[in-house]
Amino acid sequence: MSAGAGAGALRLLVVDDHPVVRDGLRGMLDAEAGFEVVGEAGDGVEALARVADLGPDVVLLDLRMPRMGGVEVLHALAGRTRRPPVLVLTTYDTDEDVSAALAAGATGYLLKDAPRTELVRAVRAAARGEAVLAPPVATRLLDRVRAPDRQAPGALSGRELEVLRLVASGCTNREAARRLGVSEATVKTHLVHAYAKLGVGDRAAAVAVAYERGLIAPGAR
Repeated sequence: MSAGAGAGALRLLVVDDHPVVRDGLRGMLDAEAGFEVVGEAGDGVEALARVADLGPDVVLLDLRMPRMGGVEVLHALAGRTRRPPVLVLTTYDTDEDVSAALAAGATGYLLKDAPRTELVRAVRAAARGEAVLAPPVATRLLDRVRAPDRQAPGALSGRELEVLRLVASGCTNREAARRLGVSEATVKTHLVHAYAKLGVGDRAAAVAVAYERGLIAPGAR
């Protein structure tokens, strides 16, 4: 048992394809009172197996890994009866990365350069099921959804919503077209119409606004 572990300690699983990062996180978290790192995984496939074997209270998950990435892991976990809270911990803060992770069901999104105190607070908040966002990520999302030109009228059609759900799940236009049995050009047309109705200019913003307005749910596929 780690130095910081004890009765009722939060059991953590660290998932990252870089051993040095895993070692650093283990050392930092194991030293924190009330935390115990019970396992590690170097890719998404291994992460799913470790979640099943260990039943962690919180998973710290990198986004871009070999074999299976973070968003794919989130989607796979969505179908499980017991799904632990997942705190994405990554170096990537693009709108598309953030939107895809949140739409897939991430409890929180933190950057790897976060101070230790911020990481500790985020892990504890995630364990309580509370949403956690890195300050720059939260600010940017709020700016996007509060912009006046985002209030363009018009309800999305059923097909436009279908396309947005697939985009939120990480599908490319080509993949969405294949799943829906339509041409890639048709998917692009639906996206353009959705952008106009939501008052946005790109797919990442469309997913963020649709998520904020409840048009698509976390984990929607």
